[in-house]
Amino acid sequence: MTNLTLALDAMGGDHGPHVTVPAAMQALKFHTNLKIILVGNQTEIQQYLPSAPSADLDRIEIIHTTEVVTMCDRPVHALRSRKNSSMRVALELVRDGKAAACVSAGNTGALMAMAKVLLKTLPGIDRPALVSCLPAVTGKPVYLLDLGANVSCDSEALFQFAIMGSVLCEAVHKKARPKVALLNVGIEEVKGNDQVQQAGQLLQHTDQVNYIGFVEGDEIYTGNVDVIVCDGFVGNITLKASEGIAKLLVHQLKRGLKDGFFVRLLSKLIAPHIQAVLSKMNPDHYNGASLIGLRGIVVKSHGNADEAAFLQALNLAATEAKRRLPEMIKDRLESILLDINS
Repeated sequence: MTNLTLALDAMGGDHGPHVTVPAAMQALKFHTNLKIILVGNQTEIQQYLPSAPSADLDRIEIIHTTEVVTMCDRPVHALRSRKNSSMRVALELVRDGKAAACVSAGNTGALMAMAKVLLKTLPGIDRPALVSCLPAVTGKPVYLLDLGANVSCDSEALFQFAIMGSVLCEAVHKKARPKVALLNVGIEEVKGNDQVQQAGQLLQHTDQVNYIGFVEGDEIYTGNVDVIVCDGFVGNITLKASEGIAKLLVHQLKRGLKDGFFVRLLSKLIAPHIQAVLSKMNPDHYNGASLIGLRGIVVKSHGNADEAAFLQALNLAATEAKRRLPEMIKDRLESILLDINS
């Protein structure tokens, strides 16, 4: 029986239905209790619906819209003028309780603005933040936020991000008092801009967050910290630079395995292990960032995601919906903020 519904902005991103629709069909195979509402231009969407078994097609619904939020649209313009866009209608389905989560590869600023207005933020939270789980050498997940929803942040926003990141790590991974740090240009207390220093001072006086101080960029993937906080400008550049390095390493490794007869022979013998390594290094494996701090679930995919990468974003949305993540965060936030304000 279908008991989980996702609303998908089928027109968002660089590729639109060419990627989103096939990825949706793949998601149906992985999640037998899943229904997906494809929101967008019906004619374009139907072009990419394969001759799938009727059982799968029965779990697909199309809601036709006439507008698309482009990557060039300013958030305020999109909010005011794109009332019949695929992005807005998908978010409205979550607001109205007709879908458990929304997934979009569209304009990040517009998605943030629409989600904040339509879904509202949790009590005590002024701004949502984009957060993603990154790999680390220890094998433990590392949460990094904000990844681009808020390009400019004051100390209070960074403080709230730290609380949300801590609560998220604690709620999802059942980890007591996760280690939280602020990303900075140095670990010394005198380093960094005013916002980061002031946020550090706020966190130092908060017993409810296990704040350990500043960390530099080379600490992100060590696994020594559970949650790393920064503004969206720094976070987005950090994420994109890391993805570029990962792709470079994958390319260099693949090229290196083709050099010389004995290397090629050895690579064939250990091919399964090599594929496993390449898969872990591929940034597409980690596609999908959660817009947390809202009263509903919104997952943002990379705009240039391919089918496999977009499938990861759908899987993330399904997982968060099953866990009822906003409710988990809300309960813990209320306890923490009550303690802080008392």
